[in-house]
Amino acid sequence: MPSPAQEINGVRVSRETAERLSIFVSLFERWSAKINLIAPSTKASLWQRHVADSAQIFQLSPEPQTWVDLGSGGGFPGIITAIFLTEMGDGHVHLVESNNKKAAFLRSAIAETGARATVHAHRIESAVLDLPVPNAISARALADLATLLELSLPLFQRSPRCRGFFHKGRDYPSELDKAIGRFHFDLLEHRSVIESDSVILEISNVSRQPVRG
Repeated sequence: MPSPAQEINGVRVSRETAERLSIFVSLFERWSAKINLIAPSTKASLWQRHVADSAQIFQLSPEPQTWVDLGSGGGFPGIITAIFLTEMGDGHVHLVESNNKKAAFLRSAIAETGARATVHAHRIESAVLDLPVPNAISARALADLATLLELSLPLFQRSPRCRGFFHKGRDYPSELDKAIGRFHFDLLEHRSVIESDSVILEISNVSRQPVRG
């Protein structure tokens, strides 16, 4: 939980944001007793492993902008980003989650916390064609990097200045090698402050590699 000084990852947050995060965690714990939102082995470290880890995304790009969160699942990082945006009074997160039970949880989380977000209960492949043009894209524990770029390419193409923020674990170099074989992109690697062997890959200027004859 946030410390008495109201800090997450060494960054100060307001009392209101800390309270919204606490409300979300309480709701998450109730729902996760009924439906599978995260791996059971990580529930004991929910704040650090999931909330603080997800908060890194907003902390890397703390502007009131339009986000698309792919495969939102239990709300990490999309709901966490949307809670931070609530204090700013601007910006919005479009949560894409095709599982109806998880989508219902996300709607409940928005209602309980006032998070600036909307749920799109559709498959990613169809949702990305109709979503508003984003400034940023996020995804966590969804797919390998090449697949993420394939899924999000229509969004990058509609928004040339869009940036993607993708959590990756220790095997990310091999994912990068595979993605580089299929796409051109600019890359910044941000070392995770939660897991020493994990990174957040900030990706922009994405285009498909030309097919060689």
